[in-house]
Amino acid sequence: MAQGFLRALGANDLLGWSAGIVPGGIDPLATEVMKEVGIDIRGQESIEVAQALKLHFGYVITLYDATKERSPIFPFTFNLLQWNMLDPVTVKGSQAKRVEAFRDVRDLIHAQIQGFVGETADKERHAALAYV
Repeated sequence: MAQGFLRALGANDLLGWSAGIVPGGIDPLATEVMKEVGIDIRGQESIEVAQALKLHFGYVITLYDATKERSPIFPFTFNLLQWNMLDPVTVKGSQAKRVEAFRDVRDLIHAQIQGFVGETADKERHAALAYV
């Protein structure tokens, strides 16, 4: 969901990747709740974190507590952010309860990504001004 929002809100300025400790397909409920806000994430894929370690990123953001505990160190990334959200995949119960958990996390991710995109744009604008 974060990658979908980043692509939608970051336009061409930011390129997002999704990586997982144990990568897998997109949960159908994530696809469903993102479709509700007009974002299609069906074509997205995540890469294994081991592959991501070979790449250089300006920012690495961990979303879930379990990820934070098992996340490797990204040696070439100085901007590590931890947002510590509930992983909606772990919610048990009725279909309605699970959908609601995905919606709640979707909305939280949306707000966080909006703030991130705005802050990043401000930093880049200020950095560019410093070199003028």
